[in-house]
Amino acid sequence: MQTTLRSDLSLDGIGLHLGETARVTLRPAPADHGIVFRRVDLPGRPRVPARWDRVIVAPLNTRIESDAGVSVSTIEHLMAALAGCGIHNLLVDVDGPEVPILDGSAACFVSGILRAGIQRLDAPLRVIEILAPVSVRLGDATARLDPSESLRISFEITFKEAAIGHQRKSLNMANGAFARELCDCRTFCRAGDVTAMREQGLALGGSYENAVVVDGAQVLSPGGLRRADEAVRHKMLDALGDLYTAGAPILGAYAGQRAGHAVTNALLRALFARPDAWAWKTCDAEIGARLPGVGLTLADLPAVA
Repeated sequence: MQTTLRSDLSLDGIGLHLGETARVTLRPAPADHGIVFRRVDLPGRPRVPARWDRVIVAPLNTRIESDAGVSVSTIEHLMAALAGCGIHNLLVDVDGPEVPILDGSAACFVSGILRAGIQRLDAPLRVIEILAPVSVRLGDATARLDPSESLRISFEITFKEAAIGHQRKSLNMANGAFARELCDCRTFCRAGDVTAMREQGLALGGSYENAVVVDGAQVLSPGGLRRADEAVRHKMLDALGDLYTAGAPILGAYAGQRAGHAVTNALLRALFARPDAWAWKTCDAEIGARLPGVGLTLADLPAVA
């Protein structure tokens, strides 16, 4: 069955790019509503659906935009939390142009969602079943979707900085794996990139408190890494959030290599341009048991949440 939140949830924090304080409020929504963002700071409180064909390629984040040019940036961590918790319908009120970065991970969103509670709705859930392989390449980055009985995410990254180096990981996202394995993993960057980004007017709200900053073999953020392979796990978190702009859970295996937000969106565009590569499938009990978020409890959360 489809789900929504049981009650409202509000979180405050700094926006990563503009550095302004923002509030995001998650509100229950009816069946077949989907995930929709609403800019409550603008006249008429315009809405923007969190959908792949509304994604605008932007540096370092996922941004959605309406036909009227109203946008919401940095939605990927919240979208990952919703996918990982199995939330299908939600109205997301934002009082600014970007979702707050919080601690740079999805842990605060997941913790808040589980405390607010998840409400089952009396409506069947449809999922997107991958029927044939689809792949894209942008430069040296690739992403691919293959048929699978559940959502699996594999990722591989290589950085010259010894604090990151070469990392690869693969996970079946069923049964709370996102909360246990990925939700606490923070966005990361190199120390040399920080100055350059700020000179371009980017990452004005970024700090060592909401990102993992590395310099060669050093981790400059207080407390160091939460996990030895936190970087690749965060890339998997981002991929889950970006895949959820498909508009429904995906039954398929995603593999990314050096991929980012633009590559995953290009993959979804390639997928939906191929009617032979996917199909809607009504979720029965057997399929539902393989979806992210099923059986998830607060006990699954890492200590940082």
